[in-house]
Amino acid sequence: DLIFSRAVDKWHAVVEEIRQMHGEGRPVLVGTRSIDASEHLSTLLNEQGIAHQVLNAVHHKEEAQIIKLAGQSGSVTVATNMAGRGTDIKLSPGVAERGGLHVILTERHTASRIDRQLFGRSGRQGDPGSCRCIISLEDELVLKFAPSLAATLRERYRGRHLPRPRWTRLVLEIAQGRAQKQAFRSRFNVLRHDEELDRTLPR
Repeated sequence: DLIFSRAVDKWHAVVEEIRQMHGEGRPVLVGTRSIDASEHLSTLLNEQGIAHQVLNAVHHKEEAQIIKLAGQSGSVTVATNMAGRGTDIKLSPGVAERGGLHVILTERHTASRIDRQLFGRSGRQGDPGSCRCIISLEDELVLKFAPSLAATLRERYRGRHLPRPRWTRLVLEIAQGRAQKQAFRSRFNVLRHDEELDRTLPR
């Protein structure tokens, strides 16, 4: 993980990593949690002259075809919440020798399972690949589930633009853990309500 205090520094690092991989001829798949985030990143990439494809609810008609081409040399694909899932990303000739598909996650999800699904798009079926999580202490997950901890760390590292020490990822893990517990409680309550209806409603 690369963890930044501010979102603006995170997005700068994301663009720089994409630029580096693009220059090496490696395909890049970038995962975002929202349409706004994907459009924001698209704007930043356009400013840098980096050609790319965006997959979200706004651009969905050719999703499967775009994902199929996401393994082409030098391609950059920005996908919201695993758009195009279920479609294999096949590497074009010569890409495996350069390191394969590189996956970037720009924000952790409320469930670590979703993060792993995105990371799993690289290195499939014996192909080489790599992945990186580039996040910030201003991400929605942290602000919602660990606001006090995140605020303390942002204040501690105020004015610093480099990635924070690796131990700060504990804040992300705490936030994600709380989000997963909340989701579990919600599912449990729905199930309990469902069972109560089964018992009380006439058949």
